[in-house]
Amino acid sequence: MVGVAEPGDAMSVSTVLQLCLLFGSASLMSIGGGNSVVPEIELQAVGTYHWLTQGQFADLFALAQAAPGPSILLVTLVGYSVAGIAGAIVATAAMVVPAGLLVLAVARVWGSMETSPWRWAFEHGLAPIAVGLIAASGVVVARAADHSLAQYALTIVATVVFCTTRVHPIVVVAAAGLAGWLGLV
Repeated sequence: MVGVAEPGDAMSVSTVLQLCLLFGSASLMSIGGGNSVVPEIELQAVGTYHWLTQGQFADLFALAQAAPGPSILLVTLVGYSVAGIAGAIVATAAMVVPAGLLVLAVARVWGSMETSPWRWAFEHGLAPIAVGLIAASGVVVARAADHSLAQYALTIVATVVFCTTRVHPIVVVAAAGLAGWLGLV
């Protein structure tokens, strides 16, 4: 199914299982936050299940990032696109519950390991993994959204500005939007 589900669409058991499998497993891999698993979500939602096209996925990602709220809003939007409100609820719960339970279990042990060298090594080892996963997410979304040399150039320039200056992100997004509106990209 491609596109947004109609309000009267029934959600099949196989769709519920697919949503739970995708977002439940993504939940447990989301080191560094929900955006770290965007490549896997895109791969499954677009490539495996064919729920969305790459363009639709990029649009949902942009909407999720522009809207106030948690970064996992993308999960809710994908679930809604697949099976309406019920899909949104199932997808969001599948993304939140497994990671929440894992954090609860680990937090109980983590405090008792305060002086352990393993704790220090684990914390410092996860930082570059999280950065790499989030960078991969950026590449996946740029690939899905950018189709011309000018669009890729704009993405690269915006990324450099974000990483090297203190210019407010809204200014960069507004400038990029103006460039698109004027037909420059």
